[in-house]
Amino acid sequence: MCADTSGNRVPRFDPLPEDAWDDVLKAVAATTGPLNIFTTLARHPDLFHAWIGLGSMLLTKGTLPARDRELAIMRTAHHRSCAYEWDHHRGLARGAGLTDADIAALGLDLDAHAWSDDDRMVLTAADELHASGTVSDATWTELATRFGERELIELVMLIGHYHMVAFTLNALRVQNEGPLQNGEGH
Repeated sequence: MCADTSGNRVPRFDPLPEDAWDDVLKAVAATTGPLNIFTTLARHPDLFHAWIGLGSMLLTKGTLPARDRELAIMRTAHHRSCAYEWDHHRGLARGAGLTDADIAALGLDLDAHAWSDDDRMVLTAADELHASGTVSDATWTELATRFGERELIELVMLIGHYHMVAFTLNALRVQNEGPLQNGEGH
């Protein structure tokens, strides 16, 4: 599930050493641990400070139910072949109610699993955004039966945000820390 070949995974930047962390990175690491995504992106402090606010809002303060959020993130990680995101969100997905069978099915065709109608509409939105950069009228109409204005905006931005994160992780070849403790993610 990696966008690069396995022999081509040397990070393009090493994570920032702890003695160079600013207060924002220290606060993030105190909450999440010293994850390589944060310690790598913090090499550009102004961009990191701006990005961490949006990412935190989408992950912890958003209006979408956790299950929908994690379905969208995990499907996006699959589409972008981003093993780092996939590994980091697997525990969050379980915590949001996805089973191991559900998680495995996120890497398959939608018809290969018995998704609920609610799950399927979120996954279809992620698939359409990946394939065409937009959501069809039919999918939008279906989503609007379940979500209000804020949730609809948030869903599209969430999927777009995690595409950007996946592009960044893959291009910078950010290394996975290994299995996460306590189902933490970002």
